[in-house]
Amino acid sequence: MNPLESQLAYPFGDTLPAAGAAESIVPGLRWLRMPLPFALDHINLWLLNDAQDGRAGFAAVDCGAGTDPTRAAWEQLFAGVMQGQPLLRVFATHCHPDHVGLSGWLCERFEAPFWTTAAEFAFARMMAAALPGVDGPSAIPHFERHGLRDPAMLEQMRSRRNYYPSLVPAVPEAYTRLQDGQEIHIGKHSWRVITGFGHSPEHAALYCAERKILISGDMVLPRISTNVSVFAVEPDGNPLQQYLDSLGKFAGLPEDTLVLPSHGRPFRGLHTRIAQLRAHHDARLAEVLAACRAPQSAVDIVPVMFKRQLDAHQLSFALGEALAHLQKLFRDGRLRRLTGNDGIVRFVLP
Repeated sequence: MNPLESQLAYPFGDTLPAAGAAESIVPGLRWLRMPLPFALDHINLWLLNDAQDGRAGFAAVDCGAGTDPTRAAWEQLFAGVMQGQPLLRVFATHCHPDHVGLSGWLCERFEAPFWTTAAEFAFARMMAAALPGVDGPSAIPHFERHGLRDPAMLEQMRSRRNYYPSLVPAVPEAYTRLQDGQEIHIGKHSWRVITGFGHSPEHAALYCAERKILISGDMVLPRISTNVSVFAVEPDGNPLQQYLDSLGKFAGLPEDTLVLPSHGRPFRGLHTRIAQLRAHHDARLAEVLAACRAPQSAVDIVPVMFKRQLDAHQLSFALGEALAHLQKLFRDGRLRRLTGNDGIVRFVLP
């Protein structure tokens, strides 16, 4: 076990629900686990008992990617765990493809409304339509500007041209808005929306005070750090600062809150994990700062932060994350930003 994981408590041990099955967390709340075609090979979804307009059924929090194995797992759930009862609402914590991939399919099948924040809905629609700025090709000049000139690496990036639309075949055309602080009644319990930033435009976590349960989405994960990247659509953003600020919004929750993350196992030890995440980023920032005694591009920083071989999927996130750390140090006045005669942006100590 990762030493950091050992500081957390895992009330369900090594239990992992199989695809198409469910593990009961508390009465009326089930844990689903769907496959992903990445190195990070799963996503956790949450199925809650719900009632709307006199009908009994379920609410789903997140959808899984738009792949045949995920559709097959949902079909097993429809026939088995759900016993023919409908999905009454589909919630999405954020716009990434493992979270909204089957949103259109699920909402259309059950004529269920789609609930998410305004920014996540807008970005999901834009990326599914492959609009310029948020499509795969837009990433190429962005990362070229930050040092990606190696032909093999560029070809890896081009291979992701249809990445989002292939995993998100349809996003619902309408939605119900989630807003920070809003209380949502799902079944017999109330859940408070806690928005977060940096990982995605307006991520929505859900907290039930009565049960001390947090559906954290990707904002707080037990084993890995949440990806925080600078992308082409917001090239001068400071997402790492936004993410660290967002972690403070969980400070008032009890330490024994049961955290239901999108990846990894449910755990207790929320404040311990937040402290670990802050320490992780402090250490990465220190590494990046030390490397910038000489001018460094984001591509130069990738091997400083990621000491392993990266596939095309991982490379894009690693580049974005390296740039996020450089941008924070620049915004904090700890680095200068220079553009060379070759058009590459580099960062260096003042």
